[in-house]
Amino acid sequence: MRARAASALGEVRARPRHVLLYALLTGLLLGPLGGPVALGGAAGAAALGGRPALALAASGAEALGVLVARARASALARTDLRPLIGRPVNRRATLLEPPRAHTFTRTALARLGPGPGQGEKVVLEAPLRLGWSAREEGAEVRASGTLRALEPWEDYLRRRGAHAALLARDLRATGRRRGGLAGAIDAVRRRAERALTLRLAAREGALLRGMVLGEDDALPDGTRADFRAAGLTHIVAASGQNVLLLSALALPLMAWLGVALRARLLVLLALTVLYVPLAGSGPSIQRAGVMGACGVLATLAGRPGSRAYALGLAATVTLVLSPAVAGDAGWQLSFAAVISIVALAPRFHRALIARRLPRPFAEGAALTLAATLGTAPLIAFHFGRLSLVSLPVNVLAAPVVAVVMWIGMAAALAGQALPALGGVLALPAAPGLGFLEWLAHTGTGLPHATTSVHLGSPLALAGLYALLAALVLARRGIRRGLTAAAAAAAALAAAWPAVAPAAGLPPGALRISFLDIGQGDATLVQQDGHAVLVDAGPPDGPVLARLKAAHVGALDLAVVTHDQADHEGGMPAVLAHHRVGLLLDGADGSPTAEHRVLLAAAGAAGVRRAAPTAGQEIRAGPLRLRVRWPPAEPYALHREEDPNARAIVSELDDGPFRLLLTADAESDVTGGLPLAPVTVLKVAHHGSADPGLPDLLRRLRPAVAVIEVGRHNPYGHPTAQALRALRVVPHVLRTDRDGTVTLTVLGGRMTLATTR
Repeated sequence: MRARAASALGEVRARPRHVLLYALLTGLLLGPLGGPVALGGAAGAAALGGRPALALAASGAEALGVLVARARASALARTDLRPLIGRPVNRRATLLEPPRAHTFTRTALARLGPGPGQGEKVVLEAPLRLGWSAREEGAEVRASGTLRALEPWEDYLRRRGAHAALLARDLRATGRRRGGLAGAIDAVRRRAERALTLRLAAREGALLRGMVLGEDDALPDGTRADFRAAGLTHIVAASGQNVLLLSALALPLMAWLGVALRARLLVLLALTVLYVPLAGSGPSIQRAGVMGACGVLATLAGRPGSRAYALGLAATVTLVLSPAVAGDAGWQLSFAAVISIVALAPRFHRALIARRLPRPFAEGAALTLAATLGTAPLIAFHFGRLSLVSLPVNVLAAPVVAVVMWIGMAAALAGQALPALGGVLALPAAPGLGFLEWLAHTGTGLPHATTSVHLGSPLALAGLYALLAALVLARRGIRRGLTAAAAAAAALAAAWPAVAPAAGLPPGALRISFLDIGQGDATLVQQDGHAVLVDAGPPDGPVLARLKAAHVGALDLAVVTHDQADHEGGMPAVLAHHRVGLLLDGADGSPTAEHRVLLAAAGAAGVRRAAPTAGQEIRAGPLRLRVRWPPAEPYALHREEDPNARAIVSELDDGPFRLLLTADAESDVTGGLPLAPVTVLKVAHHGSADPGLPDLLRRLRPAVAVIEVGRHNPYGHPTAQALRALRVVPHVLRTDRDGTVTLTVLGGRMTLATTR
């Protein structure tokens, strides 16, 4: 024991640069938290190592990190756009990425041109009907519309540097592009895109473009969903893992050619430097380039200390650029992948070689195994799911990805001089691309391909990584084996309370949460470990994050009240990430594209579907949901009608407590239903102008009325007319103003809470 302690202190004495770097890194991580500067672990280690001067310097480095992080965060948050929020604007803007299509809109990050806030980033949002005549990164557009503040759940946009969203009513291309170095890089990328897609079929070309350039916006929704469920998203994402994979693909070839280690290192770094501008040189790929380059250094450096220093340097550089990036799932996953590769890939490689696997296959499989294992806890923490097919699918995909990536890179490079030649060179990638599509689709279609995992606290996440570290550090010998076992037991004890699915409710308590998901509906009902979700809000909304915050692991029942994106748009993601017992489909038979996406998600997840019928009662443990509307006529007879008129109206009661969920069915529907007085009313259609609402309120006499509505919505919801009518209700709450509204009923008492 003394020998080991002396060795550890010797390591501290021998590497003062490491101590100072990690002290600075600790400060950068602590800075955004706003807490006091404490003596970090690096400074403490220096003091224990008998180096008081080094301990003092480490404390100073940590304090410097805190100050730098706070100064950078303050500078990045500074904006001249606040006075313009809610006001009409007409501005030029340069696209920083290709626009991505959603159900009703397309969005893209853009940089504003001349005027207040010049040079600041905003999110452009335009209805699909406007179109985007200029869709390439670097193209300039003129947008007329209204600026809105970012929603609380849009922190990921703030981390990308956006200060507001511009809701465009008119969007036109100016025909200009940005110039300078950025413009030259845009031209390189456009030539690469043309070469990669010139001769291939649209689906395969989009996939190859995603793999080589990290741009998945052209992928069909079904293909993207298959890759996500199969754990292959990293292949088409601009991540540190993807950059590292690209560089690591050169290892077998250079090893076969007998290239020396130093030369290999230089070639791999050169490949990374070339890849960053080729993939668009945006903020995410710049971060990926830094992490990928440092990951290459970490993998190939000869000493453990060099690897640790390279990783610490990568983290420090990215945090100096943007301190808030530490909260980004992509940043965390990239570093977890690199650290896992450094710690585990050599062991896996030796084990595979010992089993007589070919060396090139062993290297690729070792990287895949290490990255998959190292990122699994973070995936469970952030996304509430684990892909059970991810490991075998990635191992099978690894050699094919290697071949396809090298073909794609060669085609992209040749396309800089001769696009036609690049197109021809890309053709041999077609079989491999087809195989990857088949592999993702087949893996996703396997029973229980994904499972919901609730990992709801950082303590649980730390516990799982402690367990992984204990297994990695375990050595032969009884004492060390017992130490590893004790560490594993402690980690599991820390993790288990958060892993176990529980709503945190006392027995018999009923909780109704009107979720803050923007402009749309999503209502969660929980009791005694059972859960029902009525609607899921808009596509790309925060419904998964809201379910995670409510400790939802599985849903007994999911309800789509009708075929409109602000109600059904988020449900495909819910079905993909949570185990769902039954889907009550109020849009059953709808021919819209949005509903086809929902049906595909239900089919992929193996979720049973049922159509609603007035008088129907569905039980989920102690919960009873009674359908009051619509009647049993086939949906096909009503396809030309307003979907709101066919929306599911349902009731739920618990003793004297009664809840009425109206979806978007206004008084022209609910006024004719035999409804008794209720305790709580979910106001129909986000508080729209409903002439019959006063009469309905006189009949229902609710104590609480909740309006599910998004801030700064373009529809004027809730309307002044609705708010005037609701003055007769003792408690009126709105998710745009109050955030998630939670009602808890226990022992005949009802308590109310709001969470912003």
